[in-house]
Amino acid sequence: MFLTKEEEAMLDGEYGVAKATAMKLLVTIGGIFEAKRLVKVKSAQISGVSYKNIGDAGLGFLQKLQDLKAKVTVPTTLNPAGMDLLRWREIGFDEDFAKKQLLVADTFSSMGIAPTYTCTPYLAGNCPAKGEHIAWAESSAIVYANSVIGALTNREGGPTSLACAIIGKTPLFGLHTKNGREPSHAIRLQFHIDKPIEYSALGYTIGKINGCKIPFIEGRLDPSIDELKALSASLAASGEIPMFHMQDVTPESSEVMKSLSECDHIEIERRDLRETLDELSVKEEFDFVCIGCPHCSLSELQKVAKMLGRNAVNRELWVFTSRYVREIAEKRGYVKRIERSGGKVISDTCMVVSPLEKFGFSGAITHSCKAAHYLPSTCKLKTDIRELKECIRAAISQP
Repeated sequence: MFLTKEEEAMLDGEYGVAKATAMKLLVTIGGIFEAKRLVKVKSAQISGVSYKNIGDAGLGFLQKLQDLKAKVTVPTTLNPAGMDLLRWREIGFDEDFAKKQLLVADTFSSMGIAPTYTCTPYLAGNCPAKGEHIAWAESSAIVYANSVIGALTNREGGPTSLACAIIGKTPLFGLHTKNGREPSHAIRLQFHIDKPIEYSALGYTIGKINGCKIPFIEGRLDPSIDELKALSASLAASGEIPMFHMQDVTPESSEVMKSLSECDHIEIERRDLRETLDELSVKEEFDFVCIGCPHCSLSELQKVAKMLGRNAVNRELWVFTSRYVREIAEKRGYVKRIERSGGKVISDTCMVVSPLEKFGFSGAITHSCKAAHYLPSTCKLKTDIRELKECIRAAISQP
């Protein structure tokens, strides 16, 4: 891989140990994937933020970088932590866990990383432009950035995205290249999608079918931003898909449509989506309703508040969002209306990376295929998937 003189100096340690460490990692990755050079990135999104996920080993790694005075050189945002960093005590998170999580937060803060703590950075101030190279490490945000925004990022991991943020560059291969973004096959829908939850189910179904290959999704589709967010999340959950193409959604879709005749075509019917939802659901009346995986948008918080109305909740209702969106929702009264009903609007964390297993819930009712995919393994919680309005109806009904 070709390195500029400045990059060689970084690798040799002339810019400090932290940058040398980051460069060694990027050069190694670039060599494995036969990248010809590094390319500048406009932003980074870091994963591996929850103490539940990284443990003492991850915390120790971050503290070593902190001791080396590592600093990011491009705008950088963070994935969800393991708890609401501002209201963890009132929600009931364990104090020992909280101490370790706050130490993790301190290390990232010392590096100059924005305390966004969200899986939807594009809704919290980190929204790249079409064609910009970025280094993101949140699976659902990666799909959304590549497919809806038209930015360019590979599926980075926590350490590599942090290395990219420190150097301000990433190896040029994969989805940073035109050839790496071409679809391998077309997915044809034999029906009109008319329910938001079907976009979540569609993504999960496609992910099961084609693993990590890039699909072109064809059909009678008119998704909203929230539906594209759900589609992106479920695609990345059941498979390792880094992006999709969809006409009138993906900025470069018109360029790749010419090659669709050469691609394999796979047909999906509505019953395939029903089978996916049945596969992820256990059809039980649990005592916990959780909304916001990925994090709720302002529009979704408004819907939840409206659906609750003046009703009081009779089960635990947790609604997850970023602190950025929460602040706006507070000004518009949505948070007050949700919490007046007895629900909790939780920021900085999400249901997948927080220690929900410590709260004694019998299971979770959710509207997210991504949540239903991960909760059984990460939090030991069975799940039942329902439409958003059905989730809220469950929250206000007697268990």
